This record gives sequence, C-alpha cells and structure tokens, in this order.
Amino acid sequence: MEKEALSCFISDHEGFHGTIKISPQDFVVTEMDINGQLVTNPNIEETHTKIPRQATNKGGVKSKRPELNDIDTFNQDCFDLNVILGLSVNKELENFTNKIRLGTSPSNGKQENMEFSLGTFPDKNLRAVVHKAVRHTYPFLQTVTNQSEIRVREDQDFKELSKLSSEGEAEDFFRFMDAKVPGSAFTFLPDESKEHRTTVHHFVSRRFGKLVETKSFTDQKKTSITVRLRERNKQSKKRTITDCQEEDVTLYTAFTLQKDNLETLEAISYMAVVLDVLPSDFTYAGIKDKRAVTYQAMVVKKISPEQLLEKVSEFERRGIKISRVHPVSEPLKIGRLQGNHFDLVIRDLKPYGKRELATLEELVQEAVENVKNRGFVNYYGPQRFGSGSCVRADQIGLALLKEEMETSVRLFFTPEDGDDLQNKAKQHFLLTGNAKESLALMPAYKARERLMLRALHRYGSGREGCIRAWLSLPHSMRLFYLHSYCSRVWNEAASCRLQKLGFKAVRGDLVWSGSEKGHSDMAEEELNATQVHVVTSEEETDGVFSLDQVILPIPGNSVKYPENLLGRWYQERLAQDGLGSCRFRVTPLKLNNPGCYRRLLAKPQNVTYGLQTTSQSDEPHAPSLSIAFDLDASCYATVCLREIMKSNLS
Repeated sequence: MEKEALSCFISDHEGFHGTIKISPQDFVVTEMDINGQLVTNPNIEETHTKIPRQATNKGGVKSKRPELNDIDTFNQDCFDLNVILGLSVNKELENFTNKIRLGTSPSNGKQENMEFSLGTFPDKNLRAVVHKAVRHTYPFLQTVTNQSEIRVREDQDFKELSKLSSEGEAEDFFRFMDAKVPGSAFTFLPDESKEHRTTVHHFVSRRFGKLVETKSFTDQKKTSITVRLRERNKQSKKRTITDCQEEDVTLYTAFTLQKDNLETLEAISYMAVVLDVLPSDFTYAGIKDKRAVTYQAMVVKKISPEQLLEKVSEFERRGIKISRVHPVSEPLKIGRLQGNHFDLVIRDLKPYGKRELATLEELVQEAVENVKNRGFVNYYGPQRFGSGSCVRADQIGLALLKEEMETSVRLFFTPEDGDDLQNKAKQHFLLTGNAKESLALMPAYKARERLMLRALHRYGSGREGCIRAWLSLPHSMRLFYLHSYCSRVWNEAASCRLQKLGFKAVRGDLVWSGSEKGHSDMAEEELNATQVHVVTSEEETDGVFSLDQVILPIPGNSVKYPENLLGRWYQERLAQDGLGSCRFRVTPLKLNNPGCYRRLLAKPQNVTYGLQTTSQSDEPHAPSLSIAFDLDASCYATVCLREIMKSNLS
C-alpha cells in the first residue's frame, strides 16, 4: 500500500517513535463473534459443556444465551424463555408485552409499529427454537427474522381473531397452528350466528390458506367450526445436526483457529491439504494479520470434529492450533463478527526530535487519550492489499476489473523477495510459461497457486486459460482482489476529503441516516443507499451533522457518490485507472461488486494501556507500551496505532 495515501491525522498531539511486531507475540488479535464474545472465551470452549454464553442484544443489554450445543438441553417442548433468551432480555420482553396488553402506544401513537429486538442468533437451529418458544409463550406476538436478528411485534391477525372469539381461545388456536401437527384438529366454541361463523371461516382461510381446511358441524343442535391441518405426503422437517450426520449429508465443523505468523488464506490452504478438502470448504468471518498471533472462528465442510482433531499434530508443525471444536449446521459468512480485540506491545519507545525521555509518559498519555476520544481516520490497513512487497492485491484487482486476464495472472505469480521454493516456482512460470513444471516446484500447501497452475496447464496461458485459472479459485478469493482495489481508492478518497473539505460535515457529504445502533452495527456491509443522506447547505450552516457521521462510498455499481468536489474526484480517479465507464462486473469470472459505504472515522473501545520504563534486571531497557482495545469489524489496529504514534506503520 502506498503510504502517501495515508496522509491525514485527526488529532494534533506530537506522538512518539516505537516499533511494532518485533515478534508475533507482540501483536495478538482475538476475533469477537456477532454477540461480542471473544472466540477464545473459556465459558464456551468445551464441545459438550452446556454453558450459556454472554450475549448482547440490540439494546446493549448483556444476557445469558445458549449456543448450538445447548439446544438439546431445552428441546422443542421446553419453552423457558429465561433459559433461551436470558433473564434480562426476557424481562424486557415481558415489559414489552405488558405495553401491548395495556394498549400503551408510543408517542407517535402508532402502536402497531411497536417492535422489540431479542438480539442476534447466528445459528438457524437456535433461531427456530426462539421463534417457537416466543410464539408459544406469547401467541399474540409475531416473530420476524432480519438476517440473524429476531424482532417481535404484535400479531395483527391474532388481534383480529381475538375480536371474533375470546382472547384465550385465540391463544389456544395460534398455539395449535404453531405446533404444525398434520391431521390434528382444533374446534372453536359453539357459535349460533351463521354470519359470524362465515367471518371466522374467511379469516382462517385468508390467514392460513391451503395449510388447513375448515368445516362447520352441528352436535346436539350446537354448531361449531373445526379447523384441521392437512396431511402431507412428505412431512417437511428442519434437520438437526444429528439428523444430518445420520443421513450422511453435508457436515460442518466449527473451531477456533490460532495461527502464528501466517496469513489466514495460507493457513486454510495448508489445512485443506492435510484434510484432503478444497480451500473453498473453509469459511470464516474475516481475514487476520499475518505478522501476529491471531484467533478466529472458522468452519470446515465435510469434516467431522473427530477427523479434524486427528490432524492436530500436523497442524501444529505449521504453527496452527485449533480449539473449541464442535459440530454446527451451516458455514460462516464473511462479516459475521462484531470486531476484534487487540493486545499489543510497542517497543523501543522514544520521543521524536530532541525531547527528553522524561516527557515520554506525558506524550503517550496525551496520544492515547486523544485517540480514545476523537478516533482516527478509518483507513484500510496493509493486509487488505496482501502481504507482498513486490505486487499488491489491489493491482491484481484493477487488472481484473479491466478484464486484462493475462496481466492479472502474471501479477498473481510475481515472486516476492527470497529464494524459497514458491518464489522459484513463480519465477519459473513467468520465465517459461510452463505451468506443469511450475506446478511440480510449487509447495503442496500453496493451494491457490497450485489450483491456478493446474488450470493453466490444462487450458493454456491465453485469455481463456487465465479465465479458467481464476475460476478454479473460490468466489470469495476472486472477490478479494476487486475489494482490495476499491479499498485503495477509498483510502485515497478519505485523504482527499479531509485535505480539501476539512474536518466538519459540509454540503454534499454523505451521512448515515439509519436508526442509531450499536457501534459495531455500522459495519460497511450493512450500509446501503436507501439509508444514506446528502448534507444540505442549511444542515452544514446549522452544524446538524459531525465529521464522525460522514461516510464515503467504496466504489461499485450500486452506490451513491458525494455531491460535492469529492464526487468529481471519484470520477476522475477511476478514469485515471481506465475505469471511467466500469460497471464493476467481471462477467467471465462471475464477479459483481455493488459497492458499499464506510465511516470516515473509527474509534477504539475499551482502551487500556501501561508504560514500562524500567527493567526487572540491571540490563539496559528501552521503554515499551502495552495497549489493548477493541475495534469494529474491518477496522485496523495498525491504522489506530498510526494515529496514536503519528507514524506510518505496516
């Protein structure tokens, strides 16, 4: 990444000199799952231990929540919401239902729009339990899922039926329908009004359609309506993990990956070779630093927990450790994390210039406190662009966007500094074009390179062969290169925005206009154009928005651009790279980049730090700083340290 792109700071403190990543142990990264829990949390480590984990609902309330492994401890017939949701969330739910029962409406008077979030439930089996348990306990509530979040609101159909019958009878009927037992029947209380019975028939038919059949029958001169759930030839049923294993269908095994001085994709490639699966069989929430000790959640397909544990010793020889191994029902998705926790050591501290060492403690305190309070420019860090020094991932992404397939392959195989086997294989391919010989030289764990070389050997190194080579890689890997290019443009746009338009929100800026959520919910993947507002002249004058609300688009085919000079800058910058009319689709590679938005500023959370200026021995000791903090997903610790130290870091 070109350091000149990272040219802006937010705070005006002096900073200090220091060295990071002297060893990987000085830079420890631990992923936080979607509920804000560290993936190394010992309370959820054991495969068979039924210990609920701490979870955070949308309101920021901590609550006990079960994992997938806990589902069998409260089976489908157990509806204890204190166990399923946690005490605090269940209490809030009770308060919410009381408001509905009492007819308490919000200030806008639109009671039908009242909603309450139960939090996020990434596992679909657990979501099914939550839906069923809540509707059983509160039949007058409707539960809806938005991605993995479950929200509840008053069921207007229940409200309508409770006016046609008693509330108790309506509750019993909705519980009957939710049980979904084919062939079972529910009979309403006798009703002598034919007109009223017709209304009930119409309601049930409209609400439940072909799932049921309704009939009126007379017994002892009293007429009642019976509703029967239709029989199904093949009763559908959501399969549990046990069902999947018994039926020999796709297995998914989750684990926590610890890697030491390895790229995430390199670790995946090595594990794929050991397990005899494809790299695309692994899914993860995010890519972690190479020069670090990192912990992250991962899921592998078609491998059982027992098979994974058998390979522990082989993994460890490569600096890979695994823990918290357990079966799950689905793969991980990119971005399904709240953020990362960092434990860092900065060594060899000293003031800039000729400042006295005695002032170092003051410099450190001022710098850290400034960034705690004001944040930093939310630049993308170096791992977004690959770890290589000779060729960057963003250059490959640009070649792909221009559909220069041969160029992109040559860039992919550009060797790094060094004389190891993989660089010899890359150099041989560039010099000779002989993919077969290069494949023989390429180490077995370099899965991406080997996949590409196999395709090039089979289909040739022309345009069609290069397309086939790229298609041999998983979709997420191909997309990584496009995202890398767009991230570089975003970095340059951020610098341009601050240099040209200053440090307040101005006319034409884009700001986030969605409802205020927790800090982590402003991840770039969740922002979309319908929630983006363009600052007006009046709003600039009145200071309605602040700089930390400004967002910048990451280029793509579905984003809105700023309506000021920065918008023109985007057009000129893309045209400079030959992308003036780019649709951000690479059809031959089945790639589409709609684009998204990213906050201009980011802020660390839960910051702690300590300065060590003396040694426990008589040996000379350079001061060091231990610092820990949390960052949202897709924010970079090296960029945060850059703002603290006033130094470009890699």
